[in-house]
Amino acid sequence: MDFMLDVKYIGQKFSGYSLQRVAQKLSYLFIILAASMVISSCGTLSRTKDTEPEKTPEIDFPDAGIPGKKIEEGMASWYGPKFQGRLTANGEQYDMDQLTAAHRTLPFNSIVRVQNLANGESVMVRINDRGPFAKNRIIDLSRKAARQIGMIGPGTAKVALILMNGSLEHSSVADLKTPTYTVQLGSFRDESKAFELSRKIRGSRVKAINHSKDTVHRVYYGTFIEKAKARQKKQELRERGFNGYVKQIQN
Repeated sequence: MDFMLDVKYIGQKFSGYSLQRVAQKLSYLFIILAASMVISSCGTLSRTKDTEPEKTPEIDFPDAGIPGKKIEEGMASWYGPKFQGRLTANGEQYDMDQLTAAHRTLPFNSIVRVQNLANGESVMVRINDRGPFAKNRIIDLSRKAARQIGMIGPGTAKVALILMNGSLEHSSVADLKTPTYTVQLGSFRDESKAFELSRKIRGSRVKAINHSKDTVHRVYYGTFIEKAKARQKKQELRERGFNGYVKQIQN
């Protein structure tokens, strides 16, 4: 940005002012310009660089001989260099040379065998991200996973997904292809505080979330297929004095 001042303009703007008054006004102007430069530079910083990524969990892949359970069939794609080093949805740093994948709804750390239905090749991946965002795709593979099933060249392939660990029997997601959303209004270690907030908001619910070190109790409101409707409800709740944010419901 060019911050050179038009001398003629300044002369017209400040004609009739004393030198002291002109100096004072110019000092205000330069303070404003300096502040705007600082704000502009802050806006260019990447949030991901300042965020400490989560450690990659040590999860062993199941034996390849385990049959697993087929859960989906559809088109797969892959993502690579453009996203290398960025944070995934679960907070890890994306590494395209690891066997990972993005899925819209499967729980993080699910192990899925992906079978290329065109050539019979298969690979096991760990879910650590959300996606794909393109229509008619069911999974986004890392570059390493895509290479192992012969998908690098074509870019896409029709695949079957076989769940190798866990169960979706009690899944909170009705359709694996469709993310669902809720409004989170609070998170407490003290269960009584969570219920105290929930009692103030008719229609809300409390859910216990087990972490490796402790359990937290979260207050949620609603279940929404459309993210826009969840945002609308969040705004309505804010107007009633209850702050929250929209998040995707995890299995």
